[in-house]
Amino acid sequence: MTSVLTRPIGSTGRTASRRHYLMCPPVHFAVEYAINPWMHPGVPVDRGLALAQWDALRRTYLGLGHRVDLLEPVPGLPDMVYAANGATVAGGVVLGARFRHGERAAEAVAHREWFHAAGFPRVVEPQFVNEGEGDLLVVDPGPGGVVLAGTGFRTDPRAHAEAAAVLGRPVVSLELVDPRYYHLDTAVAVLDAATIAWLPEAFTPASQAVLRERFPDALVADVGDAAVLGLNAVSDGRHVVLPAPATRLAAAIAERGFTPVPVDMSELLKGGGGPKCCTLEVRA
Repeated sequence: MTSVLTRPIGSTGRTASRRHYLMCPPVHFAVEYAINPWMHPGVPVDRGLALAQWDALRRTYLGLGHRVDLLEPVPGLPDMVYAANGATVAGGVVLGARFRHGERAAEAVAHREWFHAAGFPRVVEPQFVNEGEGDLLVVDPGPGGVVLAGTGFRTDPRAHAEAAAVLGRPVVSLELVDPRYYHLDTAVAVLDAATIAWLPEAFTPASQAVLRERFPDALVADVGDAAVLGLNAVSDGRHVVLPAPATRLAAAIAERGFTPVPVDMSELLKGGGGPKCCTLEVRA
């Protein structure tokens, strides 16, 4: 769903389009194991605060005119709030996820069941490990778009060719090297079809060269803002929803003509996620 919502007044030309998101409330959210450097099981989690922050994010999307559907949370799956990891959707085709860690494996089943129940005609169970939009970022939902595909910590590099075949669009492979940025969506934010924000230090030199060639006007994030998962952002082409502490990134985004929309995700950061991790885009 990409119908135009607003066209900003002025010379920036940034246009928001109506989006369709799938989210899962953190009813069972907890940090019970450590599968990324952000997770510390000994640190207490305030589930009520996590729910409040998640709901504020949901209401932010609704306030921007977007559609939000909900995935039913499953007991025993504390990371299910990070709905972006459960699938990748482009042109109405759903490539399901296959998680690297057993603790999250059942989430993939719940996602596929939701898409089947929602009437999507093609829902593919993958052969290789891919962690959905965590590592597969669709740039331009139109037929000419590409997928930026991360590997290095979670997604199997063989899943990149599988994604290209299933989603029917070129895939650009990128290798991550910093374990803090274990998913591509923690190191790259797709702002619109031609613009990304990114952290070069999170990638191999070869992958840095690929991104610099493809996005010569990319916005380079401040290391401090990336360290609060500032790049784990969601854009509708004009509005960029990002973690509130990423103030320098928000200012830089505004200078490019986008409208930053800060949200507090401090409690959900304890599991290693921000706005994007909690938001799966359903591109029908």
